Amino acid sequence: MTLTPADADKILADNFAPWVLDLGLTVVETGHLHAVLRLPWSPRLAREGGALSGQALMAAADTATVIAVSAARGAFVPMTTVQQSTTFQRAVTGADTLIDARISKLGKRMAFADITMTADGDHEPAARASTVYALLS
Repeated sequence: MTLTPADADKILADNFAPWVLDLGLTVVETGHLHAVLRLPWSPRLAREGGALSGQALMAAADTATVIAVSAARGAFVPMTTVQQSTTFQRAVTGADTLIDARISKLGKRMAFADITMTADGDHEPAARASTVYALLS
């Protein structure tokens, strides 16, 4: 059974550190092997020059992976990041960012995901990430 976006928003509220919640992430869509989150634009997340900081995008990608794994498993389970690699391709300025996490492999103990981060209204990605998670139960 796939989680609804409302279920996934509750997972965010119940399981993430306050500084992650301060990013303002909301779940837009969930599916059997994916989740899409919205990272709202905020000047608080911008670096010098006005572009969204890479740290905010990386945290959003990491968080979206947890929601995608939870959607695939039908519920939240304890998990931890084993690896994350991020490539930045273009700056995001003044726009929300859609964080699309797709599970490429879900095993009993490990999960692998590919994440595309795109400024709302753009067709070209701003960043891409890949993550590996250890599932702890």
